[in-house]
Amino acid sequence: MRILILGGDGFCGWPTALYLSHKGHSVAILDNLIRREWDIELGANSLTPIAALNVRADAWEKLSGRPLQIFIGDLQDYNFVSNAFQDFRPEAVVHFAEQRSAPYSMIDRSHAVFTQVNNVVGALNVLFAMREYTPDAHLIKLGTMGEYGTPNIDIEEGYLEIEHNGRKDVMPYPKQPGSFYHLSKVHDSHNILFACRIWGLRATDLNQGVVYNVDTEETNSEEALYNRFDYDGVFGTALNRFCAETAIGYPMTVHGVGGQTRGFIDIRDTVRCIEIAAMNPAAQGEMKVYNQFTEQWSVLQLAERVQSVAQQMGLHPEISHVENPRVEKEDHYYNAKHTKLIDLGLQPHLLTDETIHGLLEKAVRYRDRIKMDLFPARVRWS
Repeated sequence: MRILILGGDGFCGWPTALYLSHKGHSVAILDNLIRREWDIELGANSLTPIAALNVRADAWEKLSGRPLQIFIGDLQDYNFVSNAFQDFRPEAVVHFAEQRSAPYSMIDRSHAVFTQVNNVVGALNVLFAMREYTPDAHLIKLGTMGEYGTPNIDIEEGYLEIEHNGRKDVMPYPKQPGSFYHLSKVHDSHNILFACRIWGLRATDLNQGVVYNVDTEETNSEEALYNRFDYDGVFGTALNRFCAETAIGYPMTVHGVGGQTRGFIDIRDTVRCIEIAAMNPAAQGEMKVYNQFTEQWSVLQLAERVQSVAQQMGLHPEISHVENPRVEKEDHYYNAKHTKLIDLGLQPHLLTDETIHGLLEKAVRYRDRIKMDLFPARVRWS
């Protein structure tokens, strides 16, 4: 299959590109490399060293014998998008190319506006390019479980059967996003559903949970192929931050009481879910929705898991409760359905002590790259 990966230089996009290439697909990467610029803006860095995209691609071709076609440009530029679609003629389009950080979207007005314009307009340009040049292609769009929020009822996979005044219908599940970033994802979902309905496009919306781990078999082959390891307070995830903090003897910073519960997924399952979606495309005019996560954990539970594994390694981290910068429920009901991908063949990698041990080992190995001033949350919702 000819698969175009938008945002293929990023945390999810890069391992997905290598995985699908290894599986024998013809893979092209489209990226504007802005994720690297955000590190410069924030004074942040990946814990692991990240090679330039051309160096990464060359290293993969030498290792695998399979080239990656590269398009460097911005989804805001419709002429560029059009040319890329006409050149590559994808059969599947995997869309990771969005500003993905809730804290980044909440820094100030300009960051909120940038996030929504970048994400919503970029996705719209993709939809128009598909309609014009590849109407039979399948869009695989990375959404987020954050679109749903934390309702006091079970979260279904995308749709909910509703009975009102004696009549029934199946409607998109109500959304309660928690940041301007998550709102942009809700807008994407509505636009994609609309485009499928009026143009007959086909799409799968993957509402992904928090991704942990950084390595896949392909990215771990050599250092030039390494994936990002973000640990800062803007783009880093809690589990990564806890491991980096532990590596240098810094207390693990749990926001509030740590009762915030979310869905989580291993990066190895992320790339497999993309493959499953590509092999099971939506019908013409259909938008499938899958909840892409495998486990549910609270923030405090993750800290306690890291503390337990670290102690086995001779490390002695403390858990420190700090003020929660977000406006969110810290203790809440959370039960989200996530069966469709498993029914299609996903065999989950669950969070094990071995996985945490690997993350801690990597954090210790690259501890000289850790900037402890990146740990505290610098962005406040209120």
